[in-house]
Amino acid sequence: MDFFERQDRARRNTRLLVVYFAGGVVMLIASVYAALLLIFAGLGPRRHFEYHDGDIIRSRAQLSFWNPQLLLGAAAGTLTVIGVGSAFKTWELSRGGSTVATMLGGRPVSPATTDPDERKLRNIVEEMALAAGLPVPQVYVLPAESGINAFAAGHTHSDAVVAVTAGALRLLTRDELQGVIGHEFSHILNGDMRLNLRLMGLIFGILCLAVIGRILLQARSRSSRDRNPLPLLGLALLLIGWVGVFFGRLIQAAVSRQREFLADASAVQFTRNPAGLAGALKKIGGLAHGSQLQAAQASEASHLFFGNGVGESFLHWLDTHPPLAERIRALEPDFDGRFKPVNLEEPAPPATPAAPATPRPPIPFPFPGAPRASAGQAGLAPPVITAPLALAGLGVPTPAHLKYAEEWRGSIPESLRAAAREGLGASALVYALLLSDDEALRRRQLDELDGLTSTIVAQETLRLWPEVQAVAPLAKLPLVDLALPGLRNLSPVQFRQFRAAVQKLVESDGQIDLFEYVLQKIVLRHLEPHFQPARPPVIQYYSLKALAGDCAVLLSALAYLGHDQPDAIAAAFQRGAQPLGYAARAELSLLPEADCELAQVDTALNRLSLAAPQIKKNVLNACARTVAADGVIQGMEAELLRAIADTLDCPLPPFIPALAA
Repeated sequence: MDFFERQDRARRNTRLLVVYFAGGVVMLIASVYAALLLIFAGLGPRRHFEYHDGDIIRSRAQLSFWNPQLLLGAAAGTLTVIGVGSAFKTWELSRGGSTVATMLGGRPVSPATTDPDERKLRNIVEEMALAAGLPVPQVYVLPAESGINAFAAGHTHSDAVVAVTAGALRLLTRDELQGVIGHEFSHILNGDMRLNLRLMGLIFGILCLAVIGRILLQARSRSSRDRNPLPLLGLALLLIGWVGVFFGRLIQAAVSRQREFLADASAVQFTRNPAGLAGALKKIGGLAHGSQLQAAQASEASHLFFGNGVGESFLHWLDTHPPLAERIRALEPDFDGRFKPVNLEEPAPPATPAAPATPRPPIPFPFPGAPRASAGQAGLAPPVITAPLALAGLGVPTPAHLKYAEEWRGSIPESLRAAAREGLGASALVYALLLSDDEALRRRQLDELDGLTSTIVAQETLRLWPEVQAVAPLAKLPLVDLALPGLRNLSPVQFRQFRAAVQKLVESDGQIDLFEYVLQKIVLRHLEPHFQPARPPVIQYYSLKALAGDCAVLLSALAYLGHDQPDAIAAAFQRGAQPLGYAARAELSLLPEADCELAQVDTALNRLSLAAPQIKKNVLNACARTVAADGVIQGMEAELLRAIADTLDCPLPPFIPALAA
């Protein structure tokens, strides 16, 4: 099952969830209608009369089970309560994973933290994000939770959050914590996050029936003679609401359980260390309160957690996770089912201190004809790569990618890593990446930067520039990914200044080159949702034919980028168009170079980002075939391909020599 099949499966699960939810709402309406019939029988009972010689000899009340007006009122009231409640919760969660983390008592872990455990957590998250081709997500810790648990939440990769409990930080070794974080990254890559947040919104809507019932239950009559039916109705709604929540929890548990084994397997595939993940699960089993959370809202988010956050339920019907022993045996078949008690007073043993690192040379990019780098040297791409290999790691990062990310972080000077950890330093780092090699232009850029931001930021940019220049070209965009968490710490005013300054630096020489475009696209795409929350994107295109013009722009731009001769350009375009299907190919033609410049490419990418996953798969395959038409992927071709994948929400890990092995 590849990345796009997993995305499609997530969409099918979402549709199935809607079907289940709709069926549950119909049952709730029927239950409310039945309760109203019994409680307000006086509104519509009919009396049956028996006559003899024109006189009434007997009469009895006859309850009518069909009352269209009452049914309409029950349906309207139930739908209003559930709809308003779900809409409110969905709006509340629209900011992404940070809302869930805060709701559960979490606090963000600063990129500049000096706490050893928090630094370990941030390092693991950064390495895994770089290895997977994802923007580094926000990191949270739940300081009040002593159990071992974690979760990932968000609508998109840009607003994703990875959070762990204080117990997990304290009790897990680095390998065990890496296994847990790998499990959560698999949920991010598999498209589970958005489904999880939608499920939270729907269940909250059903819960609102119980809330309304509790309010009505407290209603009092004005006098003892009044027969106020509202408390009785409140009791009925309370019972109906909790029954609805029970079935909602059943759906929640079913949706969650089926994905946990897949997430465990994906984590092991990523880290190649089943012992780490199994060790974390064993410690949950050996801890007195295991993975339980104390937060009042834990039940709302129970399907997000690494382990059962609310404990085991009666007959395990509502358990959101498979039994621990089953998960461990999937990793270690000989596990005997016994858990060694874990003492909260004994923290995880510290990792063996590594020898002082010696400065490493900048990471090389092996251009055609250059010696092939080994995986240990963290080369960014082999000199020759075919289109299938270019997309082989899409959504499926490997231990080789993780090793590359670890080595890449070690090769970056500490001064740059330190700058990336806080807002203004990260801003200066991005500005330094955009400074010109021409001294006169660079001075003018710094003067403009001084006017748009501050003298301190301009001076810091100039200080970082020599070290940024020493970084290999293909290592610069990963440096931008590393700076994203620091940039999220900017205030809204500072972000507006940052965005304006980036735009000014990009346009300072009167033209926008490919590196500047890719950098600006990545930075603003992942930061704007944080500072300007918007509705998550909705799929609008299910046919490639409607996007044929956008595909023509994209493939034409890639063909011109990699070739100079007209015949080679046309051949690369035709090779790329092949995976798009006959209907789309009939609409495609190579455009003049002036019609596929960066502005047109940007517009095309924005439309293609709203396509269904399988369309994105065909488009990415077409792009890869275009840039690999001559068997060689040049430096900026590789980064543009990754930027295209990023825009389409298809995380593409770095190209490394292991791909061609």
